Amino acid sequence: MYKLLCRTAGLTALIFTGCSSLQQNSIQLASDAAGVTNLKSIEFSGTGRWYQFGQAPNPDLPWPPFAVKNYTADINYETASARVQISRLQEIEPGRNRPQPTEQKVDQYVSGAYAWNIAPAAAGASPAITTQPTASEERAAEIWATPQGFLRAAQSHQAKTEDKGTDTEVSFTLDGKYRYQGTLNARHQLTKVKTWIDNPVLGDTLLETQYSDYKEFDGGLFPSHIVRLQGGYPVLDLNVTTVKANPPVDIAVPAEAAKKPNIIVAANKLADGVYYLTGGTHHSVAIEQLNHIVLVEAPQNEERSLALIEKLKETIPNKPIKYVINTHAHFDHSGGLRTFVDAGATIVTHQPNQAYYEKIWAAPHSINPDNLEKSKKAPNFLSFAGKQVISDGKRNIEIHALSGNSHNDAFVAVYLPKEKILIEADAYTPQAANAPAPTSVNPYSLNLYENVQRLKLDVGQIAALHGPRVVTLGDLRKAIGITKASR
Repeated sequence: MYKLLCRTAGLTALIFTGCSSLQQNSIQLASDAAGVTNLKSIEFSGTGRWYQFGQAPNPDLPWPPFAVKNYTADINYETASARVQISRLQEIEPGRNRPQPTEQKVDQYVSGAYAWNIAPAAAGASPAITTQPTASEERAAEIWATPQGFLRAAQSHQAKTEDKGTDTEVSFTLDGKYRYQGTLNARHQLTKVKTWIDNPVLGDTLLETQYSDYKEFDGGLFPSHIVRLQGGYPVLDLNVTTVKANPPVDIAVPAEAAKKPNIIVAANKLADGVYYLTGGTHHSVAIEQLNHIVLVEAPQNEERSLALIEKLKETIPNKPIKYVINTHAHFDHSGGLRTFVDAGATIVTHQPNQAYYEKIWAAPHSINPDNLEKSKKAPNFLSFAGKQVISDGKRNIEIHALSGNSHNDAFVAVYLPKEKILIEADAYTPQAANAPAPTSVNPYSLNLYENVQRLKLDVGQIAALHGPRVVTLGDLRKAIGITKASR
């Protein structure tokens, strides 16, 4: 009866004060049901599916799925730290020819502003710690989007409440820029949390978590089904099987994770006017033409792109970067493109990608404004289907679609006919020179070789945009089990 009165228009100020108290009481009732008051940490485990964000083979398709054998999250709310362990195996979508799946064991951490992963140790070696600075926002959001984390944060951050039919919407802001909106149902259960984090490609990206099928677990109610969506598609679908209240979760930040990342770009000369720009996990290639530079690939993020720009000023001085060739739309290979749009470069990409980039680059980048957000420049594109040649009359740069490659539906490689250099990403990643031969053939690499043969490309060097070294076509043949060259 009281709740009904509070929703009636034209009430006195006293009644409105009572409404506010009742709505705030909804947060307290939900917190009590979830056992928030005495909860400092939590662990929950389950099985289901995990999806690889930013790696859709086509912009119109969801993120690729992985079957999750085990997912365990340990969270300390008092220190804002968490560890997530996942055992997963990629599922092959109908109609796609992917590499033979192998079980992946993920061990990822966040504590405050620091994020890192720990890889399993090889025999006789220490575990490898890799800092993940760009993951800290997302991992922190996963902490405060849990039911207990959201309710705890709502109580300490002056949350606002508003009736939405039989539901109550709860909203607050963390750190002055991260908005959180949650929905409590009539049973005081949190059913949905929305928050927004930054992404170099999508900008202000909605991270939505849906909760259902609450059950009594250790310490209070917890959802037995969790679905998390990012960028409009699921990234997690978890059936929770166990929950532990107040487990020991003591996460110390290792020295490697606390170091500020140093972005290194090394320029290695492949031929006159052709430079292999390496450093880190993703590479680029710069090609000098008569009055300008053509850059193949702008990976990762703005920080990497700004470092590339500075290196090119030193390596090929007094020439602008006129074109940036994008091999495909996966986020790790397109995250730095916006920086070059702001710098005035034309983006060269396979035709299906242009409309996608135009759409997503129009979205706000207000959480972490980049240069393009500030300048609001319109992108210039050179899009094509099949083959495109960029020429200055002396040096030709050929761009070829990789027909039939299941890694991506709008996938290209770059070929320099005079220098006999092939530039490619993700189709073939060379191993270290002393690494053992692969036990199975990677279909992406086999497809790359088939395209080289179909296009009759005379390849002397392969500059892969991942991997430790420049290799030859013979190395590619060896990797796919071909011992003799085709005639």
